[in-house]
Amino acid sequence: MNFNERVYEIVRRVPKGKVISYGQVAFLAGSPRGARAVGWALHRNPYPWVMGGENPVPCHRVVGSTGALVGYAGGLGVKTHLLNLEKAHED
Repeated sequence: MNFNERVYEIVRRVPKGKVISYGQVAFLAGSPRGARAVGWALHRNPYPWVMGGENPVPCHRVVGSTGALVGYAGGLGVKTHLLNLEKAHED
């Protein structure tokens, strides 16, 4: 499994209504200093959550190290909206 595949698998496991930082994903993927590489992998996400399908990667659940909403191809407004929807429907 290559780095991008590890990133996608880690992000797939982030529960609805929860977030994880780019740095945390990098650490879990075996590259503790690879936060920017995680961002690049997610920017190229071939399994976007908003498109549905099998095993989507909900990259909107990945945030900056301070918890700030950063880096989302659909725009930060969309990222905020998706996270708010998930928290509103959290079980």
